[in-house]
Order: sequence, then structure tokens, then C-alpha cells
Amino acid sequence: MTTSEQLAFQPPLANVLVEIDEGIAWVTLNRPSKRNAMSPALNDEMVRVLDALEIDDRVSVVVLTGAGDAFSAGMDLKEFFRDLDPLPYSRKMRIKRSAWQWQWKMLLTYPKPTIAMVNGWCFGGAFTPLVACDLAIAAEEAQFGLSEINWGILPGGQVTKAITAVMSHRDAMYYALTGKTFDGRKAAEMRLVNEAVPLSELKKRTRELATLLRSKNPTVMRGTKMAVRMVQEMPWEVSNDYLFAKSAESQFHDPERGRSQGLTQFLDEKSYRPGLSGYKRPE
Repeated sequence: MTTSEQLAFQPPLANVLVEIDEGIAWVTLNRPSKRNAMSPALNDEMVRVLDALEIDDRVSVVVLTGAGDAFSAGMDLKEFFRDLDPLPYSRKMRIKRSAWQWQWKMLLTYPKPTIAMVNGWCFGGAFTPLVACDLAIAAEEAQFGLSEINWGILPGGQVTKAITAVMSHRDAMYYALTGKTFDGRKAAEMRLVNEAVPLSELKKRTRELATLLRSKNPTVMRGTKMAVRMVQEMPWEVSNDYLFAKSAESQFHDPERGRSQGLTQFLDEKSYRPGLSGYKRPE
């Protein structure tokens, strides 16, 4: 039986919805009339939301999505750009800091697995949190675009870094220079997202993936997430040393002693076959 509850915040959230459902936190950008464009107020709320969910023991996996027919249309051109332009530099940077904080700084190092569920429009600045999430599933019907070139600006706010981290050089260059749109199928083909499914199946498929992730050892999950991200830019010798240290750290901090459980069930009890399912975790 599914149990769910809306998570209450003080002061109340006006731009983000949060629902906890069987260990999954569904975080929804909630400005549908603006196609969930990210305003300073929304950015401040997302920092609060991610902070709260990080230490909420009811939550094992965080899913990020958008209300209505959009994931997010990117940064709010009026509230995030035009309204901030006249402000003194220090004031402007203070307001923009919350955007950077949640869209990549927090998501890139978040201790719990994150999934971007792209239900519709995904443009411009939305590419940053999309890529910063660990995994991404898109509706085949979703529309993506690096629209900055059409507004006379370059893909800043780490958008350029984000796309070059997951897309090939040719694909990133083509869509950044032309501003052309592409759908969820193309996004999966280019590996911007892990997979694309019909919109009618999107939440079901995302729930399946989230349920699989929450069945894994959370301590080892945290270590694995960081290892995959960090070793990409390390030389082999440095990576070798880092992974030895990271493995030792995970074993030291793991309250359920996953390595010992897995070895015992495989070698002694013959109840576990690696590659088919996870070891049986303690209740």
C-alpha cells in the first residue's frame, strides 16, 4: 500500500512541492504558468528543500521534476536577469548564489541518489540541475533546447559545463550554436538522459528505478556516487589511491557491514549470487 505525505516547511513553500512516498521524495518545481522558470524565490526554496531532505530518514531517493507540461524553461528572464541587472554587484551575486548552490553544488555532492524526471520542456538553465542529478529519465515527448544563443547570451550558469560533461563535443557544439530543439528520444540517443519512455509511463518507470536504488546499501551508494564523479578527471595513479581510500571509508562508516554481509551470503550461506540481485540487507 502506498503511503504519502506532503512535507511541510516553515515558512511555507510557494514555488516547490515536496511529497514523500515510500522512501521517495518527489520534488516538483511548481511555477506551471511560467513553465517552471527558476526565479530567485524558487532557488531559495530549493536550497531549503534539499537541506531538509538530506537529513530526513524517511527519504532514500530524491526525484526532481516539474509541474504541468514543463520540467523547467530555465532561468526566469525577468526576475533572474532584467530585475537584477540594476542592482549593485554584491547584492546581485548574493541573490544568484542560491541558484548555483542547489543547481550544481548541492546536487553534485548530494549524499542520496537523485533522479531527474523530465516530463516536458527543458531549456537553458534547466540543463544544469538535469545533468547534476545522478540519473535522468525523460518523456519521449519532452522538448529540450539550449536557447541562450537566441537571447543574445551564452550558456552560462554552468550550462556549458553540464552539457560537455555528458554530450559529445559535436552534439554540444551543434545545439549550443544553433539553438535547435530536440526531443526525449534524441536526448537519450546523445546520453543527455539515461532513457526515454512515453509520457504515460514516465512516473511508473521513474518509480521503478528509484525503488531499485533505495534497495541498495546507502553508505556504499554515497561512496559510489562520489567515486564515479571524482575519478573522471583524475590520472590513473591518483584514482587508484582515491578508490582505495574511498572503499576503506565506506567500510568504516557502514552500519550494516555490507561487504561482510555480501561475502558471507555468497561464500558461506550460498544464498547470494552477485549480478542477479543485491545481498539481503538487515531488517
